[in-house]
Amino acid sequence: MGDWLYLIIAIAVVGVVTLAGLLTSGRRRSVEPKSGGTDVIAPPSGTDTATEAPPTVDTAEPVVETAPAVETPESTASRLVRLRQRLSRSQGGLGKGLLALLSRDRLDEDTWEAIEDTLLTADVGVAPTQALVERLRTRLRVEGGQAPDARAVLREELIELVGPDLDRRLQVTGADGKPGVVLVVGVNGAGKTTTVGKIARILVAEDLSVTLGAADTFRAAAVDQLATWGERVGVEVVRGPEGGDPASVAFEAVKHGVDNGLDTVLVDTAGRLQNKAGLMDELGKVKRVIEKQAPVTEVLLVLDATTGQNGLIQARVFSEIVDVTGIVLTKLDGSAKGGIVVQVQRELGVPVKLVGLGEGPDDMAPFDAAAFVDALLG
Repeated sequence: MGDWLYLIIAIAVVGVVTLAGLLTSGRRRSVEPKSGGTDVIAPPSGTDTATEAPPTVDTAEPVVETAPAVETPESTASRLVRLRQRLSRSQGGLGKGLLALLSRDRLDEDTWEAIEDTLLTADVGVAPTQALVERLRTRLRVEGGQAPDARAVLREELIELVGPDLDRRLQVTGADGKPGVVLVVGVNGAGKTTTVGKIARILVAEDLSVTLGAADTFRAAAVDQLATWGERVGVEVVRGPEGGDPASVAFEAVKHGVDNGLDTVLVDTAGRLQNKAGLMDELGKVKRVIEKQAPVTEVLLVLDATTGQNGLIQARVFSEIVDVTGIVLTKLDGSAKGGIVVQVQRELGVPVKLVGLGEGPDDMAPFDAAAFVDALLG
């Protein structure tokens, strides 16, 4: 009888130990973390946003969230009105200074030197300044130097200097049913992520369907900032895990645009300049991966107008890495050096297409040479 009792107790102990082991194992499996992947933030409710990742990238199923109430962005026409007002306040000193000098009774060598100094101070650049002064001297000598004539001549020559014939249209739509893909590049601090959000507002105001790709994955703040811009105008944002592969996020964003028949995909990229070779590799990879889905139709370089010569150095680096097609000049209202428009176009051989003129969400407008010069002259 004693032997049977011991045997029953032993079997019970083994059973309890086995059951405890199974429960522990189940608990471990239930808290195993999921692998990171790309998410689509704020798409329309009920949309199937599952996407297929490129072969070399392991991504999870996107998470679908419902967009909040959205804002109505300002139209392009009202933006241009504000463009003139802001520019006349920030850049008016340049035009008034030039007009005061050109309106003198006698245009001697000292006056022409003062005109050159005024242009150089405004960051127009040495070669453009010399060319402009030479044309002004020739025309005013032939046509006479009375004040009304001087103003008309100065306006015509400044418009010519800024480049009235440059193609400043944004290539934001694609061909063959594919979306236009706009790659936005530039150093951190120039207002790149904010620029992506503001461009999205311009496109939404033009009734275009847009998605944003948060490919600056090394700055969590940039990703969150872009998600906020997207929510405000009801456009989708594709984002990946912090520190993840930017090319993977860009791929997913463009694929989402292709699959959903959208007009435009705007891709925000990393802007670190510490290592030129690393930046070149990263941006090159992003562009190559994107073009497996659709051609890149526009590469916009964002420059801070207040950085002057330093901005030009940055511009050269990026133009060597990617085929820049247009410039976005931010903080133009915060700089009296409007001549940077002329110099950066000459330096890169591409037009300024958009200008930022303030902190407001709609304080960005298409650049217009005549409106810019008229604002300079007041």
